[in-house]
Amino acid sequence: MSTEEKPAAAPRSLAEALRGRDDAELAALLRSRPDLVTPVPTDLTQLATRAGTRASVVRALDRLDLFTLQTAQALAVAADPAPYDELLGLLAGDEGDRAVSAALPGAVRTLREQALVWGDDDRLRLVRTARELLSPSPQHPSPTGLGPTVREATAGMSPGRIQEIVTTVGLPSTHDSVSAVAALTGLFTDRERMAELLAEVPFESLEVLERLVWGPPYGQVTADPATRLRRLLDRGLLLPTAPGTVVLPREVALHLRGGRAHRTVEPVPPPVGAAATHPPQVVDATAAGQAYTALATVEELLKDWDEGGPAVLRSGGLSLRDLKRTAVALDVTEPVAAFWVELAYAAGLLASDGEADERYAATPAYDTWRERPAAERWTTLAAAWLTATRTPGLVGGRDAKDHTLSALGPGLDRSAAPEVRRRVLTLLAGLPEGAAPDAGSVSERLRWERPLRATGGAAGSGSTGSGTGSGSGSGGGDDLRSRLARWTLTEAEMLGVTGRGALSAHGRALLGMPAPKAHAERTDRSPEPTGPGDRLPVHHRPAVPPQDSPAPHSPLLTALTPAEQAAASAAAARLLAPQLPEPLDHVLLQADLTAVAPGPLQRPLADMLGVLADVESKGGATVYRFTPGSVRRALDAGRAATDLHAFLAAHSRTPVPQPLTYLIDDVARRHGHLRVGAASAYVRCDDDAMLNEILADKRAAGLGLRRLAPTVLAAQADPAGLLEGLRQMGFAPAAESAEGDVLITRTDARRTPPRAAPEPVPEGPPVPDDTLLAAAIRAVRAGDLASTAPRKAKAGEADAGAGSGELPRTGSAETLATVQAAVLTGESLWIGYVNAEGAASQRVIAPVRVEGGFVTAYDHTADEVRTYPLHRITGVAELADDEN
Repeated sequence: MSTEEKPAAAPRSLAEALRGRDDAELAALLRSRPDLVTPVPTDLTQLATRAGTRASVVRALDRLDLFTLQTAQALAVAADPAPYDELLGLLAGDEGDRAVSAALPGAVRTLREQALVWGDDDRLRLVRTARELLSPSPQHPSPTGLGPTVREATAGMSPGRIQEIVTTVGLPSTHDSVSAVAALTGLFTDRERMAELLAEVPFESLEVLERLVWGPPYGQVTADPATRLRRLLDRGLLLPTAPGTVVLPREVALHLRGGRAHRTVEPVPPPVGAAATHPPQVVDATAAGQAYTALATVEELLKDWDEGGPAVLRSGGLSLRDLKRTAVALDVTEPVAAFWVELAYAAGLLASDGEADERYAATPAYDTWRERPAAERWTTLAAAWLTATRTPGLVGGRDAKDHTLSALGPGLDRSAAPEVRRRVLTLLAGLPEGAAPDAGSVSERLRWERPLRATGGAAGSGSTGSGTGSGSGSGGGDDLRSRLARWTLTEAEMLGVTGRGALSAHGRALLGMPAPKAHAERTDRSPEPTGPGDRLPVHHRPAVPPQDSPAPHSPLLTALTPAEQAAASAAAARLLAPQLPEPLDHVLLQADLTAVAPGPLQRPLADMLGVLADVESKGGATVYRFTPGSVRRALDAGRAATDLHAFLAAHSRTPVPQPLTYLIDDVARRHGHLRVGAASAYVRCDDDAMLNEILADKRAAGLGLRRLAPTVLAAQADPAGLLEGLRQMGFAPAAESAEGDVLITRTDARRTPPRAAPEPVPEGPPVPDDTLLAAAIRAVRAGDLASTAPRKAKAGEADAGAGSGELPRTGSAETLATVQAAVLTGESLWIGYVNAEGAASQRVIAPVRVEGGFVTAYDHTADEVRTYPLHRITGVAELADDEN
C-alpha cells in the first residue's frame, strides 16, 4: 500500500468545512461574528446551523466591504456550486481586469473566513441563506440588475411554447421540456452562437434589450406586442413571466454585458483626497487653541448650571427652549450647544439630580475634573467623545414615532458612531502630515467599506421602452454613516482633535498611533520627560493602516482596550500640554471699572474674579466688568471689603483704579445694612429713615410690607423674593439666619449625587475576549467529538458508525457495568448526561474510578477530570476502534 497521504475529501457541508479549520481560524470566525458564540454552540454542526440563520447572515453581509459584497452577489447569480474561474469571469468580464484578478482571492478568503462561502476553489458554495438574500427575484431585485435564468423563467411555460422557441432559434426539437430548456441555455451561454443569433435581430429590437440589460430586467408589454418585441419573444431573448410582463433572461443579459455581473466593479477602495495642506506646526497650534476653547466652553456651561440647571422633560432630555437659552449663554448655535451638552454628559460631568423636581446639574466628578491639569481634562473629554454612542447631530430630528429628538434625551444612541469616528480619524492619519481631507472622499471611502446592501428600486414594473440601469454601486442617499462622518469632522475640529481639518499630533496619539517621523524629529530637539507610558501598547496593530486596504470587518480590530486607551490618553496629554498657554496669576485693572485677563487665569484667580466681576467679552483676552451687583455677589460669598482690596492689589499688574476702590467701599458700606429673615419674611434695620423710604417706594407694593417696630418690617413675600425685590430697588440687603447671623451664599452650590458616565450602547453582541474564545472553541471541539465519535454496534444492530446526535439510552445496570469495564480497560465511552438544570449533552469520557454512585473520569469535552452522578447518565456506548 502506498505510504503517501490520501488527499482530504472535499467538504460536503459547511459543518464539515468548519471541522477542517484550526483553532485560530475558528477564533477569527467567532471574533468577527460574535453572535455565533452566544450561547456557546454544543458542536460544530450547531455552529454551522447558527451561521446560516437569516439574522446572523444579514449582520455578516452588512459588515462586508463593497467588493467582497459584490463577490457574494456574483456568487448568488452563478451556478451552485461555482468554480473560481466562473466567479472571476462574472466580476472581471470577458476582457478581464487585473485589479479584479488581484483582489478576488482576498474577497473569497474573507467570505470563507466569515463562513458565508465554503468549498474548494472548484466548488465554491454560498451559504443557502445568503444566496436567498442576494439572488434576483421579482420581490427582491438583485443589485446586479440580473433576472432569473432561462430554467427559472420557463418554469411555468407550456411545453409547446418552449418547443416553438427552440425551433425558432435553429435548435433541433426535443421530446421533453427539460432537455429543450437545457439546449436553449447552452445556446445563450455560447458566445459565438449567441453572437450569430443576435446578428439576425434588427437594431430596433436590440435597442429594447439594451434598455433592460443593466436592470431592472422586467418590462411591460401589451397583449399584442410590437414587431420589435415579437422577434425577441419568438427567440426567447425575452420571456413572459406573467400577463403583460416579460423578463430578460440572465444568460442573455450576461452575454450583452460581456460576462459582467456588475456594471461597475470596485475592487480597490477609493482614496481619501486632501483638500488642503498646512504646516504641521500650524495644525498642532490651531488644534491646541481649539482644545483650550473646548475646556473653557464646558466650564462655562457647567458654571451656568451651578445653582441648578434646566428642568428635565417628562420624556427625558432638555427642552428646546432651554437649549436655546444655553446656546445664547455660550454664544453658539443650537446644534453646537447640543454637542457641548452631550459631551459633558458623556464625560460624566453632567447629569440629572434625581429629585422630585428633576433638574440637570454638574456631578461631583466635575469638581475633581476641574482640579486636573488642562491637558488631562481635555483627554477626558476627547476619550469620552471617541467612544460615546450618543450622537448630538441627531438633536432636532425625528424618531420612528415622529417625536422630536432632544439633547440629553432618549433615542440619540447610535452604535455605529464610535466605529465611524475612529475610522474617519484613522483615514486622516493615513494622509500626509498636515493634510486636511476632502469630506466627500471620506464619505465615499466609508460607503465603500460598508455599502448599503439594498440598492435600486422595486423590480418588475419597468417599461421595455424606458429601462433604467441600476448599476452596482453602493447606493446613494444621505445614509447614517455619511452623516456620522461629516459630524465627526466637525466635532473633531471643535474639540481640538484636528486643526484646520488635519489630524493633530495629540489627536493621532489619542488613537494609539505613534507620532509621525517628522513630528518625532521636531520633538527630539526639545527635551521632554520620558517614562514607561511614553510607548503605547500598539504592537498588535499597524501604525497607520494603508489607505488602499479595506477596513477591518470588526470595529474591535481598531478599537483600544481600556488600558491601551488610558496609555493613549496619557501620551496625547503629554503632546498637548506644551501647546496650551500657561495660566496667568495676574490681570490688568483699568479706570473704566474693567479688568483685562491677557490669557487663561490660574484656577483660584479665575474663580474669585468670576464672582467679583461679570464677563463682558471673550477672545484672545477676556474682559471683566465690575458692577455694584458683582461686588455685592462677592460680599454675599463672605468676602470683606478689605479682602477684595487686598486681592485686587495682589493680582493686578497695574495700580488699582480709584473708581474701583470707591465702588467696593460704597457697596460694602451699604451691604448688610438691611437684614432679611423668615417670618414669612422680615426686614430689620437700625436706620428707621431707610425703612420709611422703603415703605414709601411704590415698587415695594408687591412685597406686602408693614411696620412691626421702628426698626422692623414684616413682609408677605418669602425671604428669597424679598431679597430680590429690595435689590431691584437699589438696596443691598443681606440674608440672616434664625440666630441673626449673616448667611454666606456659596458660589458652588448644587451638585448631583455621584453619577457614572453613560455606557455606550454596543452594536450587537460584544466581541468575546481571548479567554472566552479559547473556552468556547474547546467546548465546541469536545462536543463535536462526542457527537461524531464512532460507536460500537450492539448485538443485533448494524454498525453504529458516526454519532447520530441522539443521546444513548441504557439501563442503570448496563450503564454501571459498562463504566466499570471501561475503568479496567482504560477505554473511552460516549455518554449522555443531564445536569441539575435539566440540560442534556453528549460527552466523551475516560472513566478512572467508580464509587459511591459517582464516576470520576477525564472529560474530553471539558479537557479536565470531573465527577458525574451515575443517576444523571442517561446511557453509555463504547467507541469503535479506529480504522487504519
